Amino acid sequence: MSEIMLTFCTSVAIAAATAGILKFYKVKVFDAVLFGLMLGSAYFLYSRYGSSYYIERWGGSIFGWIAMQWRAEDFSNNWLMIVFAGFVVWRERKEYQATEKHPSYLGMTVALGALALHILAHRSQLPRISLLTVTLLFWGCCYAIWGWKIARRLLFPVGYVMLCFSSYHLMHFTMRLRLIATALAELFLQGINIATVRQGTILYSSAGGGFQFDVADACSGLRSLITMTALAAPYAYFTMKGTWRKWTLFLLSVPLAMLANTLRIFTLGVVAEWIGMKLAMSLYHDASGFIVFMFSIGLLIGTGNLLSKDWKTLWTSLTQRITSRT
Repeated sequence: MSEIMLTFCTSVAIAAATAGILKFYKVKVFDAVLFGLMLGSAYFLYSRYGSSYYIERWGGSIFGWIAMQWRAEDFSNNWLMIVFAGFVVWRERKEYQATEKHPSYLGMTVALGALALHILAHRSQLPRISLLTVTLLFWGCCYAIWGWKIARRLLFPVGYVMLCFSSYHLMHFTMRLRLIATALAELFLQGINIATVRQGTILYSSAGGGFQFDVADACSGLRSLITMTALAAPYAYFTMKGTWRKWTLFLLSVPLAMLANTLRIFTLGVVAEWIGMKLAMSLYHDASGFIVFMFSIGLLIGTGNLLSKDWKTLWTSLTQRITSRT
């Protein structure tokens, strides 16, 4: 009973704080109180009946469940994505204030649909699905109270939080990432005449100095993939013009991250072959993570610059120069 009272009091405090903050930004009193009550109720729901999976370990809170998942090294910085999404909303607060607002029954339908999906996921012991309904419910409540124009402005921060919550699903692709990276690294090594043989996720060569190493889970590129998508979304949102450019850069972050990780494995093989296995798997192995990260950032920025160019104008200018010379 004490836990229920504590959760209830926390929910009331969240509702009151939310209403106060919204009122400070000149949101109508009724809208501020209504949204605060919705947020407080949602917190109570997801804290008490958020997850039915290993209740004895995590309790019923979906927030406790995701906090436990984020203890894994690959996901330990995911909470920063939520902070950044909040910063985006705060940064554009004046635009939200100036946007025309109208209540929407469609938004209420979205919110009720999120609740129904959560109930189904809770009964089916699928906490990852329930976690996604948290952001969908939040977005649906905003949509219901203030209408589509506000909901449309919230698409990026809400989608970014969903990306934060859904990145844990990538754990299921770890083995596939390892196999892809190993196969590509083998191809690159053979391309520079280093005789390399692959067995599953193991690369070895008996030529020259020789080497043998296994591309383990930690080297699958999962962390690079999560980091790149997390960085690509805000970078594309703030720097790219045009929806297609933003989506193109974001989607390209996946193959760019995989390419960067493949090059790391490739260079490990090169260093092991030319200098020695001991150096490759000690000093260079530790340093290559930072090198690959910086290389990934460079690839992301370079791709963004290429997408930002007005290729039509450049092509017209080039053809005019060729025509004028002839």
